[in-house]
Amino acid sequence: MLALHPEHDERIASRDPQVLRGPAGKRPRLSSSSEYIRELIRKDQDRQRLRGLLLKGAVSSPAVTADADYFGRLRDRVGEAASGELESLDD
Repeated sequence: MLALHPEHDERIASRDPQVLRGPAGKRPRLSSSSEYIRELIRKDQDRQRLRGLLLKGAVSSPAVTADADYFGRLRDRVGEAASGELESLDD
C-alpha cells in the first residue's frame, strides 16, 4: 500500500484543488494523496497499454480493406447467422 505524509495532500491540493477537495458543491473524487498517486499510476499504465496496442497495429499489415464491399459482406454474414439461429430455435 502506498502511503504519503499529510503534507503531500496539501501540495497536491494546491496544484489541483479539485482532486482532494472536489469541485464546488460536490464531494471530492479522491480522499488522499495516496489515492491521487494510485490514480496517476493507473492512468499511466492505461496510456502505456494503449500506446503499445497502437504501435503493434501500426507495424501490422492491414488484413482487409474496410470499404463498402467489406461492410456489405459483413451484413450478409450477420444476417445469415441471425436467420440460422432463429431457425434452430423453431425446432
